[in-house]
Amino acid sequence: MKLLNTEFIYEANGLKYTDRSQDGEHFTFTYEITDTSIRACVTAKKPLTMKRADLDFSYPFKDGDKFFGNGYQSWTTSREYTAADKMKPITPIAKGRLKYLAGISADTRFVDFPSRPGAFVSHCYTYIKSEDGVTLLGSLTERQGFTVFYADMPEDHITISKDVEGVTLQAGETYDLFDVVILKGTYDEVFDAYFKAMGVKKPVVEHMSGYTSWYNYFQKIDEKIILRDLNALDMVKDSVSVFQVDDGYETFVGDWTDKNPAKFPRGMKFIADSIHDKGYLAGIWIAPFSVQIKSETYKKHPDWVVKYPNGKPILGVVAWGGAYTLDIYNEDARAYIKSFFDTVLCDWGYDMVKLDFLYSQCMYPRNNKARGTIMCEAMDFLRECCGDKLILGCGVPLGAAFGRVDACRISCDVDLIYGGKFYNKLGVNNEIPSAQNAIINSVFRRHLDGRVFCNDPDVFFFRYSNLGFNTEQKVLLATINHICGNVLFVSDNAEEYKGVDVDALRKVFAKSTFRVLDANYVSEDDIVIDLEKDGNRIQLRFNLKTGKSNVEDIIGIPVFR
Repeated sequence: MKLLNTEFIYEANGLKYTDRSQDGEHFTFTYEITDTSIRACVTAKKPLTMKRADLDFSYPFKDGDKFFGNGYQSWTTSREYTAADKMKPITPIAKGRLKYLAGISADTRFVDFPSRPGAFVSHCYTYIKSEDGVTLLGSLTERQGFTVFYADMPEDHITISKDVEGVTLQAGETYDLFDVVILKGTYDEVFDAYFKAMGVKKPVVEHMSGYTSWYNYFQKIDEKIILRDLNALDMVKDSVSVFQVDDGYETFVGDWTDKNPAKFPRGMKFIADSIHDKGYLAGIWIAPFSVQIKSETYKKHPDWVVKYPNGKPILGVVAWGGAYTLDIYNEDARAYIKSFFDTVLCDWGYDMVKLDFLYSQCMYPRNNKARGTIMCEAMDFLRECCGDKLILGCGVPLGAAFGRVDACRISCDVDLIYGGKFYNKLGVNNEIPSAQNAIINSVFRRHLDGRVFCNDPDVFFFRYSNLGFNTEQKVLLATINHICGNVLFVSDNAEEYKGVDVDALRKVFAKSTFRVLDANYVSEDDIVIDLEKDGNRIQLRFNLKTGKSNVEDIIGIPVFR
């Protein structure tokens, strides 16, 4: 890699500047580049407010090279691309207000989305896979701002960009911009070295299996449904470690500890105790930063939420009729968040919390902090609140979650229809629920599993009702989850299972003994995964569009039953 130029975008004295000099009127740009690292900082000569800093490099892409595009957060599509591929853009239909809503969970506020073949974006880290090995470029910290890698493969070009929008420097103040490592080796070697350099310890749990309520009932859960499904798992009790209650137990999102006697007359501690009686860990879903617009918490404390400079609250989540975001820099909001975690974890006795929609905390820079800084500090705060209890992160920019969560979603939500709904075909955004995208992310983010957290590829299904999957599609999803993840949850009423489903569930719940050697697209919809098991090499082949595969030969679950 050879540095071609630098670019610094900022404001000073009310004027906007785009400056490519290393020693400008308002700043000095300093960098150190070696074969194994890239470091850079900026020192202000006069007060200035930063927006973005870029380092532009030449990179000799070869025929057949593949560039990994890591998505912005848990749900964002992540995969390898060739120079002939094109990233899926947000549809032009989503304009104006709709564009804001479509991109509310995305990176559209600070990323220039490429629209031509061979041009791609990756967050926090990326790699280039060639015939002679893998070259990884990775940020060692996102605490100074999100790091974005842009590739233009036809032009042999890579740009490393730092989002520092909203950070003001005073004269004489220095700000560290980039701390990037360059690693070469095999696929496994570069990721082992990357997370070692980052100082991330391996997760304290290696494997979880069990149940979550969301994908059968969504918010329509109650004590009767939860206890029925809890008891129905007795047939595979020896294979279950976690039973998780998802969204729907609370009165409104944000009012987490309000009693809800119509749905849970004996309260949520009773549910946790019932789960413990079965010998399982008790898990519960929380969106800790979100307060539904109609919640009592927001009505009583509108000053607790993140606002625009004009004082208008920022919509952080479209779901539930809209939700605002509790500001972690507001001491009262911070105390409230700590208080409901104390109730859930200590008084009710839950062992694991699934924490969702976390991206909402860092949508806009504030308090003289970049988005990445805010997200990292938010994850620090959540770990402080939860102590040594298990955290399953979701909807979170992954770099900020490294070392802070025990498990993490690495894919979008699966949909109850394998082929997706009408909006999947519109390309509304790259975070939209989709079984196909969930499979893609599980395959191409497999390198995170066991290194920084347990990969949660989202749920799989074996039930027969309320589901638009054929048997082959159900078994494919379950097999990919088993091979590429270690949080293996169903979202079924197990009373529907037939004998063959019980056997299949035990196989999928077990910790995988497969080793993934490589995975590649061989056509637009076809993926091949090279596996090793017991010293034997096996090839899993499947079509994303149809779900057809040879999984029956791989894991031994019959696909016609």
